[in-house]
Amino acid sequence: MFKVAVGHSNDPDSLEAIDEILEQCQQTLDGVIPQAGILFAAIDFDHSLILQRINETFPNIELIGGTTDGEVSSILEFQQDSLTLMLFCSDEIEIRASVGRNVSQAPVDIARQSVEEAKQQLTLPIKFCIVMMESLTTSTVSILQGLASVLGDLPIFGGATADQWQYQRTYQFYKNEVLSDAVTTLLFAGNILFSCGTASGWRPIGKRSIATKVDKNVIYEIDHKPALDFYHYYLNIDEPDAVYPLAVFPPNEDTFFLRGAIAYDKAIGSLTMSGDIPAGSIVQITDTSLEDVITASRVSFAEAKSHYTGQEPEAALFFSCAWRRQIMGTRANEEYQAIAGSLKNLPSSCGFYTYGEVAPLRQNGQAFFHNTTFVTLLLGNQ
Repeated sequence: MFKVAVGHSNDPDSLEAIDEILEQCQQTLDGVIPQAGILFAAIDFDHSLILQRINETFPNIELIGGTTDGEVSSILEFQQDSLTLMLFCSDEIEIRASVGRNVSQAPVDIARQSVEEAKQQLTLPIKFCIVMMESLTTSTVSILQGLASVLGDLPIFGGATADQWQYQRTYQFYKNEVLSDAVTTLLFAGNILFSCGTASGWRPIGKRSIATKVDKNVIYEIDHKPALDFYHYYLNIDEPDAVYPLAVFPPNEDTFFLRGAIAYDKAIGSLTMSGDIPAGSIVQITDTSLEDVITASRVSFAEAKSHYTGQEPEAALFFSCAWRRQIMGTRANEEYQAIAGSLKNLPSSCGFYTYGEVAPLRQNGQAFFHNTTFVTLLLGNQ
């Protein structure tokens, strides 16, 4: 048995919102006790009060979550300034939460230690990991490296927490704690099926080149020339535009993730990207249209569905990018509707808009940190 409940409220009052959500979930659960959950919350809620109410209702629940740039669910579709919760119940699956605090002090080591402790509590084979992590204080790529050092090739999905473009402080949730500068995970083990899909809507254009001088998230040279010259050559612009992120093909990979430029140094021609880039990666300028960005959510879901080995998934988790929401503007809800409109029955769904997404480039492969991408994770056990 694998059962999922979703609650979603756009009530601005924290207590009334979480009470409404808990009532929605309890109606679905019909007396079944959840063992784990994921909470997505807008930045302005009283998060401590909300976690307290969840833990009073479901003591000892394995809960993670974080703050967002928008929330989505099968109940209220796309919302801003709302609160949504997904709960997991099963007698065939083990789910354990973990936390790494002050992760910026040693992101690789702290992430590794946190997931190692959770791993030791499991008796069944681990299938995958969901991560919610800090995005402003440290390297999200380093956090992933720490998780991968324990999990190996096991897939990792999730996203970086957000604060509605304030870029001041994001929050991560662990059981009844509200944290910053932390990484939280849920490990799923046992009889659970899953599949994933990723799509962005951006397509590479122009010549492929090599990032020949890179230091973490700063590209100094492409094809041994100042990185800014790359943008100028292909787009005839002197400043990188986030509408044209770089497609990054890591060494030995034939598919790509996206990186947006968040700053540049005109004097030396360097680009500061929104995440680390492996040295020696192949890069290309990309282009898109608004219609392609919206359609990507349906493409992502269809890819996940095509790889799902069961009959029908019980649940879907969505991780979409805050930058995508900015581009879509008032059409942001169409991203979810593109999925819902293509199906007769959409599984119970929940998700959030991130400061970066986490997913493999292919099914069951190594996880990468993405930008401007829509990730679908389908779950079930039949």
